[in-house]
Amino acid sequence: MENFKKYLPWTIRIIISFLFLISAVAKLYPSPYFAISTFEVKQLYPMGFSEDVAVFFSRILIGIELALGILLLQNNYLRRIIIPATILMLVIFTTHLTIDTIQNGGNSGNCGCFGSLLPMTPIEAIIKNVVAIILLVIYLYVVPKITNEKSNFWVLTTVTFASILTLFMIAPIQPKVEEIVSEEVEIPAETVETFDTPSAEAIAITPAETTTSEEAKAEPAKPVSDEPAQQKSGYSQYFSNIDKGKKILALFVPGCDHCRDVAKELTEMKAKNKNFPEVEIIFMNEEPEKIPEFFAFAGANYPYKVIEVIPFWKLLGNSKDTPGVIYLWNGNKIKEWDGINDKKFVGSELQTVLKKNYSELKK
Repeated sequence: MENFKKYLPWTIRIIISFLFLISAVAKLYPSPYFAISTFEVKQLYPMGFSEDVAVFFSRILIGIELALGILLLQNNYLRRIIIPATILMLVIFTTHLTIDTIQNGGNSGNCGCFGSLLPMTPIEAIIKNVVAIILLVIYLYVVPKITNEKSNFWVLTTVTFASILTLFMIAPIQPKVEEIVSEEVEIPAETVETFDTPSAEAIAITPAETTTSEEAKAEPAKPVSDEPAQQKSGYSQYFSNIDKGKKILALFVPGCDHCRDVAKELTEMKAKNKNFPEVEIIFMNEEPEKIPEFFAFAGANYPYKVIEVIPFWKLLGNSKDTPGVIYLWNGNKIKEWDGINDKKFVGSELQTVLKKNYSELKK
């Protein structure tokens, strides 16, 4: 029992410290700017934060998480400031998650507590937070007080400001830029299908005998067009021809394995169907140097644009995830897929809708 009482305080502090440190580090995975921008778009924007405020709040919040994780392992103002501040932050997080769960359900989706490194549903996060709060309350009111608790306030301020400054240094705020690359890929000649064009002789028209019948005078009936009226999709700023005919617009991240798999599947479908729609890609500006490697894996090159992280998420949809695939017909969004769960891209579904006339799709 004596050993239990002896090691319990440090056990609680190490567990909570680890949770806060891993939470801060996970929000920087797989790269700081990408992860923080994703956190802003998917977690802060839905809460009502403006773009200008979110970029500062996200870095300060993660910096405070990092600072608390470090400060829980030292003895300055531990019971008077650090542990109460930690409990307060956990209560705020839990309150927000509870409201979100009541409004939207908490059995799916990623709450963002551990970024994309360790996806966690809101309900799972609530349970984790409640357990952490209980442990900290036990530390405050059950564990005997430490006699050597210190009162050097400079330790708190130095660690806190250093942690926040570190976040601004490793993930500096970027200027607002909608598009950074607008070059289209030049598709190698060997990947382009060619078709024989009939010669002038072959299509020469032989004059027909003149007739005075009413039937001959009547104009031939125009075929009824079974396709949607053309409209603006909102993607023409990236591809001028996107609203003409059938198109596949893909939203990918160059280093995303799931995106590469979908691109490869599209290439295989295109190879089997000569009437397959043109594929055009919008890449997120995350590891753009991997784009050649991306196309090598996909087995073909496609016209593409690269846009910044936040504009990319806005374009795809804050609640959606990569890989994103949209089937457009004359600018009309016929069907779309996103992520790797229930709404993920399924090639057979695309093949089915491609075969249907517009009147069939409306049923």
